[in-house]
Order: sequence, then C-alpha cells, then structure tokens
Amino acid sequence: MELNLIRSYFPNGTNSDLLLNGQRVCWTIELPWKNNQHEISCIPEGRYELNRRYTQKFGHHLILLNVPDRSMICIHAANNALKEIKGCICTVSKITGEGTGDYARSALVKVISLVYPAFDKEKVFLTIQSVKHE
Repeated sequence: MELNLIRSYFPNGTNSDLLLNGQRVCWTIELPWKNNQHEISCIPEGRYELNRRYTQKFGHHLILLNVPDRSMICIHAANNALKEIKGCICTVSKITGEGTGDYARSALVKVISLVYPAFDKEKVFLTIQSVKHE
C-alpha cells in the first residue's frame, strides 16, 4: 500500500492532503519546515515505511520508520501543530489555518480503518512531497 502526502509549506505550519490511490483520505498538519530540527520542524520529504503503533496517549496510530536524524515520528490526531506536536504528522478532517485543523480524531479513525488491514498482507509506505506548481 502506498499513501501520498502532498504538502504546502507556510511560516506557521505545514498543511497536506493525505491520499490513497489519488483520493483524499484526510488532511494533515505539521510543524513548519525548519531544516529537520528536532521538535520544531516537520520531517524531510521522502518515502517512509509505516508500522502500527499503540500507546495510552494516542491509542492506535502509525509510526514512520527510518526517518533521517529523527525518531518516534508518528501519525496521530492533533488540532494545532505548534501547540500539540513535536515533529509528527497529525490527521485532521478540516484545515482551519497554517498547521491547524478540526476533527482530528475522526480523521485518524478513517486512516487507521484503511491502513491497519493492509499490514496483514503487505508493507505500507508514505511518500511525502510538496505541491508541484506550474
């Protein structure tokens, strides 16, 4: 399974479309790009393998493997990148501003329902790239 994250960068956050087979699953929010600095930047564009993860804090969510110079980068629910996250990718159902959104938990449930069954059959990857302007 291959998911695509198509980013738009802004000074106060990064907003993206999360796509499966060219169809939007949800939107995501992240920290702004600050050269991959720990806890203040989103991660570099690239292709990452995903795996299942569960914690008391976030419940069922996803973790990205082999992120350059970073660890514990996950996909989980949050509504405000600057206030709630330290480098992760967070699902939202609606974008409300730069790095902000609403209905994060319902967006994560949708992602999990699509992705978790695939782990029993195949590897799951996320390719992150920026919007291509012509």
